[in-house]
Amino acid sequence: MMDRSYKDLLKMQRFPHTWCPGCGIGAVMKNVAIALKELGWDAQNTVAVSGIGCSGRMASYMNLDALHTPHGRALTAAEAIKTVRPDLNVIVLSGDGDLGSIGGNHLLHTSRRNPDITVFCNDNEIYGLTGGQAGPTTPKGTKTITSPRGGAYLPLRLGGLLTHQAPYFFARTSVYHLNHLKTSIQEALQWRGFSFVDIMSDCIELNGRRLGFKTAHQMFKWFDQRFHIVEGVRDHLKDGL
Repeated sequence: MMDRSYKDLLKMQRFPHTWCPGCGIGAVMKNVAIALKELGWDAQNTVAVSGIGCSGRMASYMNLDALHTPHGRALTAAEAIKTVRPDLNVIVLSGDGDLGSIGGNHLLHTSRRNPDITVFCNDNEIYGLTGGQAGPTTPKGTKTITSPRGGAYLPLRLGGLLTHQAPYFFARTSVYHLNHLKTSIQEALQWRGFSFVDIMSDCIELNGRRLGFKTAHQMFKWFDQRFHIVEGVRDHLKDGL
């Protein structure tokens, strides 16, 4: 019998990984690998493109052809690959800083052109790799090392960029809501055209502890209170969420 383990799609020889204990990125990578395995996507037919940041390291742990791009350029590289090799499945693994800040303009125009690629955004609302600076999705009032009195600006809502004239797929989920996360990943991968999953994730060491959380689980429970995700229910998020 063929081994259907998702671990076939991970470079297990490179483990243990470099992410902090409790980080949500591992949950994103694992569930993407599970969904890819179920679909029969592998190194023969799939390419992973990553950006800069902690989230961008996902591609280097996956047993796929992978491209690690300069900051903010993951979407342009992914679209180029799909253009010249339309037979390949193309996924993007990156974070909110890479996709929403320097890569924000590419997000607008790549989605507008609607290429058949799938983007998984590990959205931890912080610049984690460089020490915990405020990023484009950091909620207003959040204390970070660059906003010690609390962030002064409203956060960028990635869904607001992608849902006004949408021929494409958008979902917002979290690493805490596991069934909802799995469903969002599966549906995005099977969507014909541009698909984007905004995955709310925890950075316990460089964000959560400054917010007063002692464990990643405490942050997960906070996600449950904030995002109003109901398992098994498809619905639009309330304004501002």
